[in-house]
Amino acid sequence: MTTAWLLKNLLGVLLLPPGNGLALLGLAGLFRRRRWAFGLAVLGGLLLVAQSLPIVAGTLLHTLESRAGGVPATPGGAQAIVILGSGLVRDASEYGGDTANERTLVRVRYGAHLAGRWQLPVLVSGGRPVGSTLSEAAVMAAILDDEFKVPVRWREELSADTADNARFSAVILKEAGIGRIVLVTQAFHMPRARALFEAAGLQVVPAPTGFRAGGEGPAEWFDFVPAASALHNSYYALHEWLGIAWLRLVAVAGRAA
Repeated sequence: MTTAWLLKNLLGVLLLPPGNGLALLGLAGLFRRRRWAFGLAVLGGLLLVAQSLPIVAGTLLHTLESRAGGVPATPGGAQAIVILGSGLVRDASEYGGDTANERTLVRVRYGAHLAGRWQLPVLVSGGRPVGSTLSEAAVMAAILDDEFKVPVRWREELSADTADNARFSAVILKEAGIGRIVLVTQAFHMPRARALFEAAGLQVVPAPTGFRAGGEGPAEWFDFVPAASALHNSYYALHEWLGIAWLRLVAVAGRAA
């Protein structure tokens, strides 16, 4: 656990829901005697409500999923499938230890489906989360082999985030003579993941899964009723947009240097 990791996660707590709205409410309470405190409290409350509305969360997700690419009909000349990890459930008693969380399992299942369909070798990518005994890659490989009967050729077990996934996976794949991959991850995560893998020197055929934005039909009344699941989706979407903004900022700074 590094200082940079702690600062990154602290910043995420403050900028992403529900921490962003709660931070504004906290500041309003701290400075409640100031004139502007009431306005800040109202802003914090409205922000929390807005982010918990399905209509808002769905719109935020759609801005990412519309850029993820459709369902690939062919591997497009790819030489391998790369499946990205997205966290573990620690010490799951029913499994006797660490296992894949929902996001990771969705990716593993789709990756297994594509591997069986296209007969391509598989790389799984994911380091060991804080407090876990196993790496995401190790857990994913075990699930693919034991439950889906799909062998894993490579494991990338050092990464701590998507940038690491791309950098370390590219080293493994290039050593194997592979330059074009099918990339499997959630649709909302695909735009940023694809950009990072391409920056690492790989050509990417996107294979998004787990679309969450819903249909494009007319809004229903319940789309305007706050829901915990919508707040969760808003978190995912804003997390990705912050990551994309950071990548663009780094690129601009690199060109200016």
